[in-house]
Amino acid sequence: MTKKELLDRHARSGEERVLLARVLDKLALSQSRGIPGHTPFLSPGEQASVTGLLNAMGRPLHLFWGGYPDSERRVCLFLPDWLEEEDALADPEGPVAAVEGKFPAEAKLTHRDILGSLMGLGLTRAALGDILLPRPGLCQVVALRDSLPVLLSQWEGAGRWKASLSELPLDKLSPSPPQVKTIRDTVAAPRLDAVAAAGFSLSRSKAAALIASGKVSLNHRECLKADRQVAQGDVITCRGLGKCVVKEVPGQSKKGRTMLVLERYI
Repeated sequence: MTKKELLDRHARSGEERVLLARVLDKLALSQSRGIPGHTPFLSPGEQASVTGLLNAMGRPLHLFWGGYPDSERRVCLFLPDWLEEEDALADPEGPVAAVEGKFPAEAKLTHRDILGSLMGLGLTRAALGDILLPRPGLCQVVALRDSLPVLLSQWEGAGRWKASLSELPLDKLSPSPPQVKTIRDTVAAPRLDAVAAAGFSLSRSKAAALIASGKVSLNHRECLKADRQVAQGDVITCRGLGKCVVKEVPGQSKKGRTMLVLERYI
């Protein structure tokens, strides 16, 4: 299948087409030279798009990595045959790096405060991975290694607070465990509208309206079909409401309804 045919089949928008075209270029360069390659940082939705594309190509050797397990924003690493995954992730000069900023303990900074200050340096979102706030006064920023010189020399702080900066080894990152609420419910059928209603404490009609308006994604891809079947392991996100994961589908209740165990991120 040609590059154009792949893009015609998998790109749902002009923006996604540009993204996937760049991914194909990175992959082709890596394969032609026999060297590792990588994309910029990708959102979960972009990762889903890239995964669909690579699956259609026979799954060339790759992995998603954001500096630590369960990271949200990740680069896609393309690996030559001679490079093992473990060696790629352990490479101290790999494409993913981190910076730690120490602020005064009384600085009550948010993710938005940090991101705004970083983008004020001229860095794009694609150059930045997850932003971690392990405790008051401490910030850890995952970024492309190419961006380290800018971060370490030009990032002075956020808001009125100054920061003391240093490069941080990836194994010293301190992600906080996610806060989740377990929801047990039953639905007449495991349709997207019914499961979203259970996960986000909505009426089914409200969930259906959100789906129809394009605010709901299934496995990080926009889904406009309220009757789409949902299975164990699926991730449902809704703009303004957050994310929930289908952890279990234990079976049928005595009344013939589908039992669900969901985790909603809070």
